[in-house]
Amino acid sequence: MEIVEGIGIGVAVVFAALLILFIRRALYTRSGGIIRLSVRVSTILDGRGWSPGFGRFVGDELRWYRMFSFALRPKRVLSRKALAVERRRLPEGQERLSMPADWVILRCTSNHAPVEIAMARSTVTGFLSWLEAAPPGAVSPRLASQDWPAA
Repeated sequence: MEIVEGIGIGVAVVFAALLILFIRRALYTRSGGIIRLSVRVSTILDGRGWSPGFGRFVGDELRWYRMFSFALRPKRVLSRKALAVERRRLPEGQERLSMPADWVILRCTSNHAPVEIAMARSTVTGFLSWLEAAPPGAVSPRLASQDWPAA
């Protein structure tokens, strides 16, 4: 009888953890301004180190949450004021296996540190518009290069 109770408790804990994970995701995605976004968290191996998640636009910040995490806080926060896009490219080598075919990788700098983010091609335009958005009359230096190769 103790074994059955232990299994029941284990199943209840796993169910509760999955429920919390899905409730957390539902709370963040219902408020709008959410995009699917992968961030490269490790550059040790070529083409590897990508972590799936979703980004949420909050004012001048893009807050990135890991897809499979119980954390309530974002894993990474990118400020529009400190973010600049250096270049964009299509996934290469191993990267093609870890993300959808229509995704684009943006190499950015945030506070003088490099960061790579990947998103759907249809999302890039909206992201770049958000990044360039500035009060009327202000010049936005956010985009380092306008002569990107066609992706």
